[in-house]
Formats: sequence, C-alpha cells, structure tokens
Amino acid sequence: MAKQMKKREKRTSSGDGRGQVDSEMCAFLLEKAEQYERAGFIEDDPISVPHRFSNPRDIELAGFIAASLAWGQRKTILNSASKFIERMDNAPAEFIRQATPAELKGAAADFVHRTFQPRDAELFLHALQGLMGQYASLEQAFLPISSSDAPTVEGHLRVFHDRFFAAAARRGFEAGRTQKHVASPQRGSATKRLNMFLRWMVRPARRGVDFGIWTEIKPGQLMIPLDVHTGNVGRKLGLLDRKASDWKAVEELMNSLRQVDSVDPVRLDFALFGLGAIEGF
Repeated sequence: MAKQMKKREKRTSSGDGRGQVDSEMCAFLLEKAEQYERAGFIEDDPISVPHRFSNPRDIELAGFIAASLAWGQRKTILNSASKFIERMDNAPAEFIRQATPAELKGAAADFVHRTFQPRDAELFLHALQGLMGQYASLEQAFLPISSSDAPTVEGHLRVFHDRFFAAAARRGFEAGRTQKHVASPQRGSATKRLNMFLRWMVRPARRGVDFGIWTEIKPGQLMIPLDVHTGNVGRKLGLLDRKASDWKAVEELMNSLRQVDSVDPVRLDFALFGLGAIEGF
C-alpha cells in the first residue's frame, strides 16, 4: 500500500499544499495512524520519560524537558532526559517548587546534551521555577490573555516563548544563546519540539500514548511537530510541497492533514512518523 501511495505524490497536491486529499489517501493515513498510535510506541520514544509519572505537574515538567532535548538519536535523547530528571531528584514538580538557587545550579552543573550546555540547563530550571510560581500549571503559561478562539497554537507558542525568557530574565538570566532551545514561529521556526510537547499534553489519552491533561488548548488547534521523517513522507505523498522545513511548511502540511481529520489532525503525526522512521518509506 505504501508503495502505491508513493506513486500518487503528484496527484494529491495542487502545488500549494491546499490540493484535495482524496478518499484513498485519507483512508491510508487513518489506517497508519491507528497502527502506530499504540502503547508499544512509547518504549523507544522521548514520551516515555513523562510516562514515568502520574501527577500532572510532574508529567508536564518531565515532558517539557524531554521534548526540549528531543533532537539527535532517540537513545541519546532518552539518556539525556533521564539524567536531567534524575538531577531533579526524580520528582520534577517538587524540585521546581522547593529548590534553592544553589540547588538549581547544582542540578545544571556539567549537564550537556549536544549543544544544550550547563548554562542552558540552569536558565531552564530558573525559568520553569518562575513560571510555576506564577501560574497554576505550565499550560497557563501558554495561554494568551484573549486567545480562546485562536484557530491554531501559533499565538500560544509565541507568548510562551516570551514568558519563558522573561521569567529567566527576572532571575538574572538573559536569553542569549539559550534562545535557540525554545523556538518560536515568529522567527520562522517549525517549532518542532514545542509542538511535540503540546501534542503530548493536549491530545486525548484514549490510545495510551498522549496524556490529554491540558484542556484549555484543543486538539484541533495543534500543529504537527515537523521533523525529517514527517516532512519527507509528507512530500512523497504530495501533502507538502515546500522544501524548507519551517513554519510555512508546518502550515502547508496542516492544510492537508485537516482534510483527513479536522477535529484531531495531529494524530496523523503517528502515520507520517511511523511511515518514515519505522517503515523507511
């Protein structure tokens, strides 16, 4: 079936990402989403890190850290995220609530994940402590003052970026080089890691993968966490024409995915990622 779909790439796109996605393609994508959105997906994925917890505040903090470190080989990501959580005494919510500046500095000391350095880790901890002291949950930090009817999470991502670095700045940590580790659509970034984190927190938990612990943001507002796998598969299937993997590409791909499922389009992330990373499509 996947080989047949590959041959159809020029017939499913109009050249601007807004072409009609036909019924055969819809059925194929929905079938693949069903196949890969399952509990077995968790074991080797960064989402396994927040799945170690049951308290919503632990889940969101562990999830944010795991998603923020989610680039590179999955094994390395899991190892780094696990080490970061261990430095928070394997109790991220309590640690963020109670840690002193010296304890935050100690937790960040010598921590390295690719280009994520100790200074980045310390800024992250201070920013999270500031946000969690200001908001009832991390979700509230993503909510613009008047955004309940926003069609997508673009505004939520922008406001979170600003609040995150404002919280760090109030504690003496200017954004500096750390800014590249919390992306924003206003800079044209695909914002893959934050979009993935939002998928984890917002999408319903009925399939045992995502958590569905946030309710203010709706599944229909989510944007796909565009990576090399989802982008390449989207292009092969004619769902995406844009060559650059930026925010415009995210918007273009979402225009196609909403034709398949307008209520929960980002569940098709499982289909595209599974086809690329697991099937080598």
